[in-house]
Amino acid sequence: MTTDRATRIQQRLQAELQPTHIEIVDESASHAGHAGARESGGGHFHLHIVASCFAGKNRVQRHRMVYDAVKDEFGPTIHALSIQAKTPEEV
Repeated sequence: MTTDRATRIQQRLQAELQPTHIEIVDESASHAGHAGARESGGGHFHLHIVASCFAGKNRVQRHRMVYDAVKDEFGPTIHALSIQAKTPEEV
C-alpha cells in the first residue's frame, strides 16, 4: 500500500471498524484502459480486512459496513473496491 489514497482509506477503516488486520492493494495498473481507471492510479483497490465488528454479520452486511466507512472516498478516490472481510476467528 503506497498511495496517499490507500492511506486515506486505511485511516477511515481504522477509525470506523477498528480492524486487527488490514491490507489494501492498489490494483489500478491492471485496469489500465478501463473507463474508470485513472491515469494517476488509485481507482481500483483490493481490501483484506479482519475485524471483530464483523461477528454475526453476513457477507453483505460486512461489505455495507466497509462501504459506509469509506463512502466519501468513492468517486474521487475509489472506482472499484474488492473486499474480503473476516472476523479474527475466521482467519
